[in-house]
Amino acid sequence: MAHVVIIGGGFAGVWSAAGAALARRAALARGAALARGAADLRITLISPNEHLVLRPRLYEPEPDLAKVELGRILGPIGVEHLRASVSTIDTGRRIVVADGREIGYDRLVLAAGSKLVRPEGLPGAERLFDIDTLEGARRLADHLRDRESYRAVVVGAGFVGLEAATELAARGRVLLVDRSQVVGDQLGPGPREEIEAALDRLGVERRLGTTVTEVGDGYAVLSDGTRVEADTVVWSVGMRASELTRQISDELDHLGRVPVDRHLRALPEVFAAGDTAAAAFDAEHTVMQACQHATPLGKVAGYNAAADLLGVPPRDFTPGPYVTCLDLGGAGGIFTRGWDRRVMASGAEGKEIKRRINQRIHPPVDDAAEILAAADHVLLELPFFPRDEEPGQPGSTAARRSWRSAS
Repeated sequence: MAHVVIIGGGFAGVWSAAGAALARRAALARGAALARGAADLRITLISPNEHLVLRPRLYEPEPDLAKVELGRILGPIGVEHLRASVSTIDTGRRIVVADGREIGYDRLVLAAGSKLVRPEGLPGAERLFDIDTLEGARRLADHLRDRESYRAVVVGAGFVGLEAATELAARGRVLLVDRSQVVGDQLGPGPREEIEAALDRLGVERRLGTTVTEVGDGYAVLSDGTRVEADTVVWSVGMRASELTRQISDELDHLGRVPVDRHLRALPEVFAAGDTAAAAFDAEHTVMQACQHATPLGKVAGYNAAADLLGVPPRDFTPGPYVTCLDLGGAGGIFTRGWDRRVMASGAEGKEIKRRINQRIHPPVDDAAEILAAADHVLLELPFFPRDEEPGQPGSTAARRSWRSAS
C-alpha cells in the first residue's frame, strides 16, 4: 500500500492533505488500472495539535475563535491524523520519526511551517509575549483581559507588529519599536503614508532606529538607554522556516526554506509547501511566508505527491496575484495589490476587505465534496477590489474568473 505522509497541520499541511485526496479521487475516475492503486493509497497528516490554527487572525482579541478542528477537514476526505511531533526525516530510508515512532513513506510533503525568531541573550526574555502561536496569543489575551488600561511595547513595525500594535491601542497606550528608520520597512513606501496616518490617529508612539535590550517587571529598556513603562512587551521580529528543512537540503534560502521546482518537488520523493518552500512566484520573486501562498502551495504539493504514485499528471504551481491586507484596528485597514503594494482600499473599506478575507481563509468542514472542490481551486479568487476598476483590469469580474483554477 503506497503511503503519502504530510508533516504539518497549518494551512499548507491541511491543503496538502486535501490535494492528495483530490489526486486520489482523480485517479479513481481515470479507469480500473489507476483506480486499484488509488483505492489503496494511504494519506497521513502528522501534527501534534487537534486544530488548524488560523494564524493570520491571532492578533484578534479572542484567539480561540481562530481555530478549526482538523478532524472535521481530514475525516471526510479519508486522511488519517497522527497526533505527534516529527523529530527526524531520513530521506535515505524514507522514514520519519514522530514521537519516537518510525513511519515509512513513499512520498513526503514537508509543510511544517515557520516560527518566530526569539531574541538570544535578552535579559528578561521570558517576560516577552507574542502572537505567533495559539498558546502565545492566549497568554497575551489572558494577561490583558481584565485591565481597563495598560502600557504596551510592541517590538517590530512589520506586518505582525503593526496589527498587534493597532489592536492593542484600542484599550491601552502603545509604543512601537523597530530597528529600521521607517515603519513597515519590508512593506515598502506604497502603503506607508496610510499606515503612519493610522498610527497617528490611534496615538501609537514610535521609536525607530532602536530596539528593546531588557524586559523587567513593569518596564522595558531601549537600546538608546531609555527606560519606558510597560505592562506587556510583544515580540514580533523575524520568522524562520522549521528546522526540519535542514534534514532535506543543505541549500536553504535566507529564511531557511527548501528550494523546490515548479511541481514543488525538493527531492525525488519529497515535496515542500507553505513556509518551508522557497518556490518561485515569478522571475523576480519567491513566495511569501503567508497563508495566501501557503494554501495554493499545499494544494499543489499534496496533489503532486499523490499523483506521482498514481500515474496522474502533475500540476504546476501558478500563484494568483500578490496582495497585502493589513488590519489597522480602530483606524480601519489597508488593501494593496502587486509587489509595489499599490493601495487599492484603506480606512473602513480596507477593514471590510480584511474582515472578508479572514472569513474566507476558513476551510470548509464536514463535507468531502466541498473540501475537495476547494482543493481543486489552486488560483485564489479575489473579489475584494474597489468597484470602480475598468473592465479587463486585474480587479474586474472577467479577470477574477481568469484567476480560477483551470482544472
